[in-house]
Amino acid sequence: MQNSQSSSKRFLDIIGELQSLISEQKIEYGDRLPSERHLAEKLQVSRTAVREALRSMELLGLIETRRGEGTFLSDFKKHQLVEVLSTFIMQQARSIQDVVETRMIHERAAITTITENEELRMLPVWIGMQSKLRERESVFWRVDMVRETIVATENRLSLKIWFLLKQYSGVSFDVPIEADEEIAIVHELLDEMMAGNTEKALICYEKWMNQVEGERRETE
Repeated sequence: MQNSQSSSKRFLDIIGELQSLISEQKIEYGDRLPSERHLAEKLQVSRTAVREALRSMELLGLIETRRGEGTFLSDFKKHQLVEVLSTFIMQQARSIQDVVETRMIHERAAITTITENEELRMLPVWIGMQSKLRERESVFWRVDMVRETIVATENRLSLKIWFLLKQYSGVSFDVPIEADEEIAIVHELLDEMMAGNTEKALICYEKWMNQVEGERRETE
């Protein structure tokens, strides 16, 4: 689990480093960014960690990789959906908590939508999740739980925004739910969702996120 937390923090460190370089060196859209080797040495992390972070940034439209030429700063304002978030992350020093809180708004909204809709509460995906938690036959990831909750609402815009917010919030979602305490919390959350108990489901969610957020704060 610690490795996943470290990876999340490295991603944010690289964002911060790019922010400083863009400001100090007056890098403009279309200008070339420092090499992977330079960033790895600067941040004292592996080139693999740098490469993964850059790949994520490229998917968001923040940078552009040109074969044989290098990595360049993109005009992310052309991507209307990521414009606000990208600008905020690049320019605000104290933005992480705001990103986290905004991400959680989407997660709470999805839980509320499901608990208040009988058809959504009866979806077989929830029973399948409980079986994975109970029997531990296969790895059940945090990201799967949250993503499928939002997917169930069929709100594609919310899902897209959530993916972007998740990437920048520094939360370790890409780790399995395997600790007994966490399994119990998520299992209870699913129980309350299927029972249509909105308030209790949200209480379980808050308890779970407090645990997950605590891990992030420990790495800061």
